[in-house]
Amino acid sequence: MDKILIYAGIVLIVIGLLWHFTPGVFSWIGNLPGDIKYKGENTSFYFPITTMIVVSIILSVLFRVFGK
Repeated sequence: MDKILIYAGIVLIVIGLLWHFTPGVFSWIGNLPGDIKYKGENTSFYFPITTMIVVSIILSVLFRVFGK
């Protein structure tokens, strides 16, 4: 468990540094075709279904590769 937390922390630090110093790297998040966006006069609704599917696939592959 301790190794998993250390690796997760390192990954989060790397992602945070990338997000801070190169903001264009993650510009695709939330803007994929299939993400549902609705803006009315008084309401707005956002459901990033395609983004969630892509993130889920990436995490599944990473867990499969680095898991036991």
